[in-house]
Amino acid sequence: MRTILLTILAAVLPLASQAQTWPQRPVKFIVPLGPGAGADLTGRMLAERLSKQWGQPVVVENRPGADAVIAINAVIAAKDDHTLLYGPSGSFVGHPYTLDKVPYDRNDLLPVARVSNTVVVLAAPAPLKAQSLKEVMQMAREEPGKLNYASVTQVYDIMMAAYLKGAGLEMTRVTYKDPVSAQNDLAEGRIHLYSVAYVIVRGHVQAGRIRLLAVQNRTRAPGLELPTVAEAGFPQLTLDGLVGLIAARSSGISDAARERIAADVKTHLSDPALAERMTATGQIVNPGSPAEFAAAIEEQSRNLAAWSKTIGGKLK
Repeated sequence: MRTILLTILAAVLPLASQAQTWPQRPVKFIVPLGPGAGADLTGRMLAERLSKQWGQPVVVENRPGADAVIAINAVIAAKDDHTLLYGPSGSFVGHPYTLDKVPYDRNDLLPVARVSNTVVVLAAPAPLKAQSLKEVMQMAREEPGKLNYASVTQVYDIMMAAYLKGAGLEMTRVTYKDPVSAQNDLAEGRIHLYSVAYVIVRGHVQAGRIRLLAVQNRTRAPGLELPTVAEAGFPQLTLDGLVGLIAARSSGISDAARERIAADVKTHLSDPALAERMTATGQIVNPGSPAEFAAAIEEQSRNLAAWSKTIGGKLK
């Protein structure tokens, strides 16, 4: 019995020691979005709290551009277990289906902690005669090719294209380099359906220029009297905008450090004051362990593979 206990302790104590000694220097969160984005704001909220807990500075660095490839490559190139990607999983799960060549090794991305789900909505111009998601799709059926749509990321574009093809509907995809141009065109009625983070269009919604039809998350968003797409009769359009911390496997980050980071994040997110602040940025608090985050990302990847197959490969 003594021998067995000593063997167990010999295996467990090094892991506990690794968790306790991390971090040993300043930590960096690299955000693939610009300042003011939902992930940027929540990353800074967490960084402030974790810095106090860990006794080390937690710096947020914005590295937008190239569909998040710049930020991802920066994390991988750092070869540092104190440099983490903080942002949506949509930053990378769609790359195999949107880029001709993925310029990094996807297997090098190691989930650390799920933090939240971005509230993503389907929105339409307020004057559009179709006033519900069901009516928009019926309009698309009755007037093939007349309506168009846009998405804040290509992941949502792929999902919408797969749904439309499966349903035998014809809508034109419009691409944008920035969400501001898209929301303005939506408000003016130049596009008819927009899959977008709620916080981006909130101003136009409050001004009565844009109508919200449904949230694309699995669950309803706090503070919004809005059905999910599943409740509206379109479960095929469900996709959670996962946001969390990702490490580079090549950084050598230990499992113990990943578990500690996830546990510390969860502790802070259990504070109602922080949860309320995050909700105000258009996020649904949803902390998770490395394994839970990895499972959620894997589910998204499987769905994307199926959607891509439906549309015959990459988006045209």
